[in-house]
Amino acid sequence: MQNRLLGILLSLMACVLAALGLPLAAAVAAAEQSRVVVDRIDDIARFAQDLPTQGRPGTDTAVKGDTQPVAGDTTRLHVLAIEAARYHDLYGVRVGIFQRDGTAVAAAPEGWTVPRTGVGAQAFQEALDGRRSHNPPQVWPWTPDRTLTVALPVVRDGDVVAVVITESPTGPMRSRVLHRWLWIGAGEVLAMIVAVLLALRLTGWVLRPVRTLDRATHDIATGRLNARVAASGGPPELRRLAHSFNDMADNVVLAIDQQRAFVADASHQLRNPLAALLLRVELLGLELPDGHQDEIGAVREEGARLARVLDDLLGLATAEHARPEPEPVDLTALVLARLDAWRPVANQRAIELAWDGPALAHCWADPIGFGSALDAVLDNALKFTPSGCRVAVAVVLGRKEVTVSVTDSGPGLTEDELARIGDRFWRSPRHQNVDGSGLGLSIARTLMLAGDGSLDFAPAEPNGLTVVLTVPRNRSRVGAAG
Repeated sequence: MQNRLLGILLSLMACVLAALGLPLAAAVAAAEQSRVVVDRIDDIARFAQDLPTQGRPGTDTAVKGDTQPVAGDTTRLHVLAIEAARYHDLYGVRVGIFQRDGTAVAAAPEGWTVPRTGVGAQAFQEALDGRRSHNPPQVWPWTPDRTLTVALPVVRDGDVVAVVITESPTGPMRSRVLHRWLWIGAGEVLAMIVAVLLALRLTGWVLRPVRTLDRATHDIATGRLNARVAASGGPPELRRLAHSFNDMADNVVLAIDQQRAFVADASHQLRNPLAALLLRVELLGLELPDGHQDEIGAVREEGARLARVLDDLLGLATAEHARPEPEPVDLTALVLARLDAWRPVANQRAIELAWDGPALAHCWADPIGFGSALDAVLDNALKFTPSGCRVAVAVVLGRKEVTVSVTDSGPGLTEDELARIGDRFWRSPRHQNVDGSGLGLSIARTLMLAGDGSLDFAPAEPNGLTVVLTVPRNRSRVGAAG
């Protein structure tokens, strides 16, 4: 979610910077070209002012403002040619003064003629029409034609008698444009970096309460009902959501506690009438004539099964109310003690109870709760393992956790069944003939969660089921999930 928010915010910021930067870059390029055009117009205006009278001047022509030809016009023409050559040498700009028919009055470099095509020819024609080049096409750094043409008509007595035209190289102008574009780009990169930092801070501020809510929701969903949210940061709407979440969690815990109390009370209250009923059945069986032993046996079996269900319900209610305090435990010693307790049952069923693990496995766990959970798991494994096969128990030390895996050699479960195993009263339809209430693994899972551990299931190879009991190895991990 943070990546999506960052992507949206940064995309919007990139669009804003592009919307500001591109017009600014275009305005900078236009301003640079406009400044060059103004300079060229000033220069060619000076050449136009120095041009003698109309046509090619000679000894019989007069300068502007004189009514009679005077000696020296040819000198002024010569000086004009020298000025044009010096101007070209100094600035590298081609300059030419041409009569209307294109005849050169003065041109630098020597031999330069009026452009016949392109922008130059267009500017010359506009000047002949009496218009000066005030807005030539924009020259960009990537423009193929790297020159800038400016033309100015020379008007005498209302007529255009000549045209002054310049063709300027644009290398320096394009360099200045690129240099200023680099500054604009650097500014936009800096703005983007600032935007990224602000976006990270903003998304962190907005999503921190969401992450806290997510962790608390996961904890409650996995049985850690004490999880709550500290509504101390983030937007006001999320703080209100955190308060509402805590109220909802309190109500859920209250409802669950009431349900557990009802189950525990009902289980406890039903046990005595059931015991009395079974006793009456035994007495009735003594008075019945022969031939009814099968019916009496079936009633006894159903009564015993009902008694086990009530015992499991009471055990589950007790486990859900338990608030054990984990303590340092040598898990290897605890597991070996439970294996010794179950070994007679395994031997009676001709099942090998194999063990593998380290000599010591220190961890933090509730020894009574873990032992009861391991008893339920071993009981389940021995029920489904055929005679002559094995149940493998292994202890593995992890960096932060210690795991105990119990792998049976039974038929195993399908993928859908693996998703449901551990639910209350759930039993696989394929194993309804196996004795049990469907509450053993539920009790084991509840005991593990109460002790800050976990209970997981996985298929075994080539067949069977692996149940993994996990407890934290260090005290700092205890209660971390809550």
